[in-house]
This record gives sequence, C-alpha cells and structure tokens, in this order.
Amino acid sequence: HYPIPGSEVLPVTTGDLRGIFAASDEPHIEIGTVYPTDDIRGALYVDPMLSKHFAVLGSTGTGKSTSVSLILHRISELSPEGPILMIDPHGEYSAAFKNCGEIFNVDNLQLPYWLMNFEEHCEVFLTTHGADRQRDGDILAKCLLSARTKGKDMSQYGKVTVDSPIPYLLTDLHTIIVNEMGKLDRAGDSLPFQRLKTKIEELRADPRYTFMFSGMLVSDSMPGLLAKLFRLPSQGRPISIVDVSGVPSELTSVVVSVLARMVFDYAIWSRTEAQKPLLLVCEEAHRYVPKDEHQEGGQAVRKILERIAKEGRKYGVSLGLITQRPSDLAEGVLSQCGTIISMRLNNDRDQACVRAAMPEGARGFLDAIPALRNRECIVCGEGVAIPIRVRF
Repeated sequence: HYPIPGSEVLPVTTGDLRGIFAASDEPHIEIGTVYPTDDIRGALYVDPMLSKHFAVLGSTGTGKSTSVSLILHRISELSPEGPILMIDPHGEYSAAFKNCGEIFNVDNLQLPYWLMNFEEHCEVFLTTHGADRQRDGDILAKCLLSARTKGKDMSQYGKVTVDSPIPYLLTDLHTIIVNEMGKLDRAGDSLPFQRLKTKIEELRADPRYTFMFSGMLVSDSMPGLLAKLFRLPSQGRPISIVDVSGVPSELTSVVVSVLARMVFDYAIWSRTEAQKPLLLVCEEAHRYVPKDEHQEGGQAVRKILERIAKEGRKYGVSLGLITQRPSDLAEGVLSQCGTIISMRLNNDRDQACVRAAMPEGARGFLDAIPALRNRECIVCGEGVAIPIRVRF
C-alpha cells in the first residue's frame, strides 16, 4: 500500500508475523517454520485438508518422501485410530514407518485373486486387443461366473455377478475353460480358450505371482484381510505401507486398483458402524491416473481413483496424491484436491499445471516455485488459513 502523506511507515515486526501465521485452536499439525521467520511454526489444519483431499507435488530430489513421511507421522500422532493406507511403488517408506506402522510386500501381502472384479480379471487374464479382446472377455465372463458359483448355495449370496467377491478355485476356472473348449460346436475355434488356459497356467506356475495367485488364498476371508490391511484395531500402529516394488509390472496397476476399491467399498458398506476416516495415499499418482484417458491398460485403477477423488469425501475417504509430474496427472483428479503442497518444480509444463490448479490468493507464490530449496514448499488451499511458504 502507498503510505499516507505525512504518516510514518513502520516495518513488520515478529509479533505481526506471528499474528498472521500462528495457528488457531483448530486441530492442526506443525510441519516446519514459515519463511522467512525462524520460529513461527507452519501449521496444516487436518480436518479441512483431509476432508477435501490433498496433493504433494515436486520434482525428483526435492524431499517429497521425507516431507510426506513427516506429515503422515504427525497425522497419525493426532489421530491414532484413523487408518492410513500408503501405496509405495519404490519401497522407500518402510524405514520411516517401521515403528508405527505395518509393512506389506510380496512376501506377506497375500492379496487373494478372487477379490478382483471382472475388469481387473480382464487386465490380468486377457492378452489380446480390439475385437479379439472383446471375444476373449465374453468367454472369461461366462467361465468366471460358473467358477464363482460352482458347488455353492446361492441363496446365501443373493444376486451373483462376475464382479461378486466370492472365493473360487483357479483349478475350477481352468477346468471350466477346458470343458468349454472341448465342446463339439467349438471345433476349429478353440484359440480364445487356449489363450485363457495358457495364461492361467502361467499365473499358477510363476513364483512371482504367488502373493496373489496361490491356491491357499481361496480360504482367506474379506473381513480378516480388511482388519489386517486397515489396522482395525490399530494397536498404536495406524499406518499400513503396501510396498509394490516387488510386484511384476504388468500386475501393479491391478494390485493398486484392488486395494483402492477395498478402501472405498469398506467406507461405503461400514456406514452403519462407527465412522473411521480412511486416508489413502498414492505415491507416483501419475502412473495410475494419467492425463491420457485412452492409455492402454490400467483403466480399472483409473476409474476407482477418479471415483474416490469425486465421491470419497461423502463416505469419509481422503485421498493424498504424490507426484513429481503433475502435468502428467489427470486434471480432473488434481482439481479435486483442496490443499496443494508444491515443492520445487523444474519443468515449465509442471509449473503451468500448478498455476492452473492454485487458488487465486496463492498466485503470488508462483514465481518462487522454481527457486525453492530442498524441503521447502508452498502450501495453499483448504488446509491453511492463508497461503504460506514453509521450510520443513
């Protein structure tokens, strides 16, 4: 502001800065100091931040992982009964949460294959494209429904579809496909069946797929798996880290899809019980919700993460997206994040993407984004009273 003629312009004091930036009495976590001060703590208001989703953006090497670890530690200390599920694609969070969380990887995850819905089955079992894929999918749907219902009393399940999470044996599915292939009217037209049969045999024989396609997993129950994954009760360890770095690359998006869908389904179907807010944190989010909607594969995980972004807050599910390439992330999902924590971004496209996503009041910080040092960030949106620059 221009000074009034004849008036004295006073410098901003520490007391002024404290009055502007100091946290109120609302539940909050402290993540560092407000730039350029040394002692005024930067605060994130937890309820607004989690009720409207949040995103942590920053180029490789800027300190995203350590910053996210700090934020999750603070949230778990404030809300020790609120389950947090972190999808970790590189195995870099295990050390940070070994004392306050449970670490799952391919050695102890044991994610039953029968939890997959039909679309996820197609991504795993089908190897063709175009018209052939449609035909293979029709055959798989018929055989899968037969396998799910084989030898079961259907009266206890009500209406059963190919998406119903009813345990079945892979050997039953294999046998049904072989029997269908052997029918007389299939003469000379057995190639789709042969493709499915070969894929099932490959999944059963390859030790890399044991965590999901072991015959022992058919006896697992969904309540037991939910309790283990979501830390119910938490027993002081509310964070579950799912390390998918050892999962074969062609299965990664399906594993993330199943986990995200379990989070959302649990939130929907447990509404009659005491509400436990769930936080799903997705590292490398641009892999699963890419800007290119027609990208081959990974459509199942894209659909469920987009649905959580749009509807999750109604059911108590919060979404945390972490990415070093915000320009490769679907705009519709990023726009649902009410709080944006932006670290240094070296790429012009990424900076332009953040510029479009930031609220009006934070635009003055945009020029600082390429110049931020490691473990510094700009925070704007619902989770802070006013946009701030914070040193973690």
